[in-house]
Amino acid sequence: MKTRAMKLIKRLAAMVMFAPLMALASGDVALDKAPVSTDPAALQHGAKLFVNYCLNCHGASYLRYNRLKDIGLSEELIKDNLMFTTDKIGEQMKIAMTREEGKLWFGAAPPDLTLIARSRAPSMSYSGADWLYTYLRSFYRDPARPTGWNNTVFENVGMPHVLWELQGDQVAHIEEQDDGHGGKVKHVSLSLDKPGTLSVEDYDKSVADLVSFMVWMGEPVAEKRKSIGVFVLIFLAGLFVLSYALKKNFWKDIH
Repeated sequence: MKTRAMKLIKRLAAMVMFAPLMALASGDVALDKAPVSTDPAALQHGAKLFVNYCLNCHGASYLRYNRLKDIGLSEELIKDNLMFTTDKIGEQMKIAMTREEGKLWFGAAPPDLTLIARSRAPSMSYSGADWLYTYLRSFYRDPARPTGWNNTVFENVGMPHVLWELQGDQVAHIEEQDDGHGGKVKHVSLSLDKPGTLSVEDYDKSVADLVSFMVWMGEPVAEKRKSIGVFVLIFLAGLFVLSYALKKNFWKDIH
């Protein structure tokens, strides 16, 4: 029993030690800063994109549809425009596809996206939002891949480019250079080969709205938590002043 416990402790310690290194390994591509917004209009647009393009394969099972009222949507708007997988507004944002079906069709089950913006943090310099923002703008055509798509941020990704109609087709220009240590460094640059229905600026704005919604989805009460935190700090500061004054009064005859 002790041996089992020790093995478990060692595994957990290894995970804690190497998790940052594993994250950094996926962050060797420079990421763009995501213009995350808390504006209700941006979040509503992001919710529309998420439901129409992401919720087909990825679930958001830790969020319920009625929570979308927090970003300014009425119950009627949610029911009429965003609920395609259920008829109850209190239901979770799940999908019909099972994990087994996902593995069979894509080689790996598509992950739940509720907390994806909080979990995808390649390093201390970048946020999960930065990773998502760059990733969704970095797909390019690759005939060698089963889906016909590849990605500079997530090489050999199994996910196809679901937003390709909006962005268009990008092509990759790959150059290999000496790294100075006898090895090769691969540099990939992208260019738009076939425009989509949106301009580059509009597509970037749409991706920013989508990422903003995914950030909000990971913690819908974040703004409320921050505002409460300000009042808590003010209260603690006032309590410190009163406590210090009380301490001075108690000890005035001793010092």
